[in-house]
Amino acid sequence: MDRRQFMTRVAALGCSAAASPLVTPVALASAPWDTRLVVVILRGAMDGLDVFRPHGDPDFARLRKTLGQDSLDLTGFYGLHPALEPLLPLWHAGEFGAANAVSTPYRDKRSHFDGQDILEAGKPGLTGAENDGWLNRMMQSISGITGQTAFAIGRDQQLILTGAAPAARWSPEAALDLSPQAQSLLELVYSNDPLFATASAQAIEIAKSVEMAAEDDAADADMMMADPMMSGVRANAEHVQLAEFAAARLRDETRIASFSINGWDTHLRQEGGLKTALGRLSDTILTLRTGLGPVWEKTAVLCLTEFGRTAHENGTRGTDHGTGGAMIYAGGALNGGHVLGEWPGLAEADLYNRRDLMPTRDVRAYPAWVMHDVLGINRTTIELSIFPGLEMGRNPGIVG
Repeated sequence: MDRRQFMTRVAALGCSAAASPLVTPVALASAPWDTRLVVVILRGAMDGLDVFRPHGDPDFARLRKTLGQDSLDLTGFYGLHPALEPLLPLWHAGEFGAANAVSTPYRDKRSHFDGQDILEAGKPGLTGAENDGWLNRMMQSISGITGQTAFAIGRDQQLILTGAAPAARWSPEAALDLSPQAQSLLELVYSNDPLFATASAQAIEIAKSVEMAAEDDAADADMMMADPMMSGVRANAEHVQLAEFAAARLRDETRIASFSINGWDTHLRQEGGLKTALGRLSDTILTLRTGLGPVWEKTAVLCLTEFGRTAHENGTRGTDHGTGGAMIYAGGALNGGHVLGEWPGLAEADLYNRRDLMPTRDVRAYPAWVMHDVLGINRTTIELSIFPGLEMGRNPGIVG
């Protein structure tokens, strides 16, 4: 492997756009506490009304002529999309729930990229290169933060963990299989090159770490698939690899993990597209639960999306970009078995701009209260530094 081949291969590993459905990185960080925090970004704007369905609202059937007619009842008022039926045991165990009628401060323009940036930055008014993510700012507020052993492959860096605090990165398609001869060549080629010497050394460490982790994860995957709850999970799918990798690291020194699940933009024939996306989410949560083992009891999983979708289904049996939506959560550290939040109603006068579910709470309040109640971060730090401009309000009860 010469310098040109090496650089070509590295470039190939990093040539994905921020919202690409093909390449999804995992970002990791260790921290001086025992609870694990996993943040999953649902890219594409999940239709919360079709996931946790308010079939007790008399206007729901009027707005959704074909969507949401076969719910699994949860509370009498809310029903669950059938694609999440594998998670019902977690609901009954108090390890899976949702917060409804939530949104970021983003309004009206309905751009996926802008919405995702605001969701991951945790604040409106983005400032380009000066921006960092709210998970990274959370880490900056705590002493004793260290980065996980180097996993830094791929150009597609999630904003949510970008910033001054150290965090490692890995992507499942990354495969740097360096022989001893190739390693020696790289060290020689870059020995007098200040621009690439450090990057070369990091690449060598990444290759070693990924190879060692792959051997451990293969054994873990075989063990996990023997769990009865994993019977319907699609082994070897990329989203399952992401969850397996995150679980393996979280069982060790890692305390924070973040990654994305794509495919939530359902303008056309939503029934099929949402079923597929929810299947990936179900696989992911079950893989985390099984892979974490006893650590699951100390884990909080927050699944966030950039905005909701229109209350009316459209003419192609889909939904368009909206405002209020839902946040899904899971994990033994949280208070599941509930759909949290104040329901605004679906009558036309109750809708935002007479088209969208009206947000009744800032979605940032839920991770804020998780930080406060689980990680012990004080409210002033959260409202001023981690989520600038947020008013946390009353405790929503997301932590048991």
